[in-house]
Amino acid sequence: MDGLIPGAARRILRRGDLAFTAWEMGQGPLVLFVHGFPDTPATWRPLLPRVAARGFRAVAVTCRGYEPSSRPADADFGLMELVDDVLGWLDALDAPSAHLIGHDWGSSLVQLAAAKAPQRVVSLTLLAVAHPAAFAALLPADFAQLERTWYIQFLQAPGAAEAVAADGRFLEWLWRRWSPGWEPDPGPLAAMRAAFAEPGVLDSALAYYRRAFADDHPRFAEALALLGRAIPCPALGLAGALDTCVLPTAFERALPPEIFTAGRTVQVVPDAGHFLHLEQPTRVADAVTAWLAGRR
Repeated sequence: MDGLIPGAARRILRRGDLAFTAWEMGQGPLVLFVHGFPDTPATWRPLLPRVAARGFRAVAVTCRGYEPSSRPADADFGLMELVDDVLGWLDALDAPSAHLIGHDWGSSLVQLAAAKAPQRVVSLTLLAVAHPAAFAALLPADFAQLERTWYIQFLQAPGAAEAVAADGRFLEWLWRRWSPGWEPDPGPLAAMRAAFAEPGVLDSALAYYRRAFADDHPRFAEALALLGRAIPCPALGLAGALDTCVLPTAFERALPPEIFTAGRTVQVVPDAGHFLHLEQPTRVADAVTAWLAGRR
């Protein structure tokens, strides 16, 4: 995976027995980037150098289980472990605090990291996915959005991993379905294909959907409490106007002011779907760098 983000230095972040590959460029206040599903840190290729050029230390990390070195021996993909990974990466980077940017699953994780340790989060930038508890609460009355969550049930079903593995086109099909009319960038798409071709990565990625919110996990009560906690950190939410995974209307409703007590700003990016930072890199970079610059 060397050269995943051109111009960035590859480094290893350790948390306990796990090792996470990260890519770093620039100097200044830390900005930590966390990717989603089905994706890799290559998703940040357009954004990382732009943020670094504005005087920040930009670091993109590979999430738990997306490489052999970060696959836990006990197969623990509970929500609290995923959240603690984010805070552990800050420790590994010797960073008392940082700006956090997340896309998809990464958005959920950085929000909950901010809920757990708000003193360590200067600001949040949330792409495509809003607060997980607020999102779940609106689903029963939002049939248009509920219809679009079919893939979550599918990925949790027995035999889903075998079905996805048997048809190598499924994950790429999700990219195209969630961002209609967009031809995915060859580089990040190839990186995703390569990552999911590695043994164990697909099972790990599906474990996020199957185990993160499992009520039989030893830390479930802790996770449940965290999901109900306010987030006293300023947040910028960016949604793609054409996103067919999370509708922009649902995205905004699932970032309620009563949770984001330090304020939240929502912007809808035109001509973009779920992978808005790849589809409209200049617009997203301008919004993100302006946001970060205003919160140094």
